[in-house]
Amino acid sequence: MHWYEKLNQYFPIEEMKSREHMETLLKERSNIYHKDEGPLHVLMYAELDNFVFIDYLFVSKDARGQGLGHKLIEKLKRKQKPIILEVEPVDYDDTDTEKRLRFYKREGFEHAQSIGYQRRSLATKEINTMEILYWAPNQESEEVVFEAMKKTYEMIHTYKDKHFYGQSYQPVEEVLTFEEDRDTENLLRDL
Repeated sequence: MHWYEKLNQYFPIEEMKSREHMETLLKERSNIYHKDEGPLHVLMYAELDNFVFIDYLFVSKDARGQGLGHKLIEKLKRKQKPIILEVEPVDYDDTDTEKRLRFYKREGFEHAQSIGYQRRSLATKEINTMEILYWAPNQESEEVVFEAMKKTYEMIHTYKDKHFYGQSYQPVEEVLTFEEDRDTENLLRDL
């Protein structure tokens, strides 16, 4: 199965970029946007000078629990840069969301509680709320993570969006917010 189909079957429609968008990023932003693919995994990520953003991480059901996800995260950790990713809040009807969060907690990720992230899906037109997780090798602050997320949104998520989707995503200042006293629970605390 093609790498895009693996991702498309696993991730919700509101979180998926189009195949054309991702292939264009791989081609036109090849200096920062990368694909690590094997028979049992697909990892799409952006690496900039001061951080790594995991766009998609898929590990086949056949390989789960065998350490493949850990090996992929370790490979990124060796870069010694903060690693940032987006996750959906826990959905108790979808046991995979809790498993994903447990995995990232075991890998040493923290919940960026100061960062709010709400984006209207161009596919469903609904508001999609995501949470930001990060691994900070040098105790980088949530403000650093926030700036990295803004850069990711503008360089990756909205890259040529009007061309690919016929319309543009919202501007970054409508999607990402930073409030030190944001009223949100730590997503990883009780896992």
